This record gives sequence, C-alpha cells and structure tokens, in this order.
Amino acid sequence: MHVVIVGCGRVGSALALNLTSAGHTVAIIDKRSEAFSRLGAGFTGQAIAGIGFDRDRLIEAGIERAGAVAAVTSGDNSNIMIARVARETFGVERVVARIYDPRRAAIYQRLGIPTVATVAWTSERVLRRILPDEPAVEWVDPSANVMLIERVVPAPWAGHPLSDLEMAGKVRVMAVSRLGVAQVPTLELVVQEGDVVYLGVAGDAMASVDDRLAGPVKAGGH
Repeated sequence: MHVVIVGCGRVGSALALNLTSAGHTVAIIDKRSEAFSRLGAGFTGQAIAGIGFDRDRLIEAGIERAGAVAAVTSGDNSNIMIARVARETFGVERVVARIYDPRRAAIYQRLGIPTVATVAWTSERVLRRILPDEPAVEWVDPSANVMLIERVVPAPWAGHPLSDLEMAGKVRVMAVSRLGVAQVPTLELVVQEGDVVYLGVAGDAMASVDDRLAGPVKAGGH
C-alpha cells in the first residue's frame, strides 16, 4: 500500500520508517527540509518539502494512488485541513489526523475523520501510573454512549464467573488479563483476585460498574 504522511516529526518519521520496513511505499511531506534528517540515510521513501495541504505537493506525493493518509504535523488546524482534502478532494478512505485538543478530536470524529488525541491519550496513561486507584477509561466513542474501561477485580469477586460482572444492555466483558496474559474469555471463566477485566460499558452505567465491584457480590447480573 502507498501511504502519504504529512509531518516529519517524531511521530511522522517513526510511521514512515515502520511502514517502509513493512514493505509499504511512503511519501512524507514537511515544510522544513531539515526535518527529513530524522529518517536517516537508509530511508527508501520519498521526502517532499512543502505545505502539507497544497494540492500540488500531495499529488507529487502520490495521493491519487494512496491507500492511506496520516496528518501528523504539530498543528490541529493543518492536520484537519489535510485530512479533509485527502478525504473530500482525493477520495482517500483511510485518513487519520493527529489532534492535540481532545474536544476538537470528538467533533471531527463525528464528521467521519478518525483522530488521535495525543494529549488525552498520553495524560490518561501517565495519570494511571501515578494514581493507580483512579478509574481507567481506555476508549470513549465520540457520542459518549459507549466506553471501554479497565478494572482490577477485587478479592471478594474471586471464585465467581465472569457472567456475574455483566449487566444486560449495560455492561459486557470484552477481555481479561491474568498474570500479564490477555484473553477473550468465556463467561464461564472463574474470576481470580488481581484479574484485570476490560468491560464494554454504556455511558450511563459507569457509576453502576464501580458500585457493583465495590459492593457485595451479586450473582446473575447478566
């Protein structure tokens, strides 16, 4: 697959090198030609100096045959403009934009532009390491109707089947990590203390999940 990357910072250069190593063709655009030094002498892709949303530069980069475009410059506005040009002008289906403002990220995802909200992703994981007792949310859909959460199973739940964690229409067990090994479980799997469960949860059921885990075990929650 041919991939066009706009922005040759740490993210863009790492993407370019990983993709070329995997056998894909890559063209990377950056307004600063010195940024291409991150790619090293062995880079086999195409490096183009210019503005990332300039149609001529994008055509030079092969966007008309591209299977994907990644807009990963340091500016939200530029990344969104690039993503929209790729999607609306050139018809590229696989487009992703790096967004620093998570509020903007949600808005653009509703418009059909997949985004990566760097600050939200990074800060949440830093907080999880320094405040391990804080509830962890792995993913939230833009409408906030569904989320994927991570929880450590407390001792009173040991010996109960995973099915007891489910709530009809509200909570579903998606995966379990035990002793560092993740699996997609059956609901008959018996919980062990210290298991980490990943739950698909309706947006209005977050408090219910935490209350349920903190309170007495009730069988048949599904």
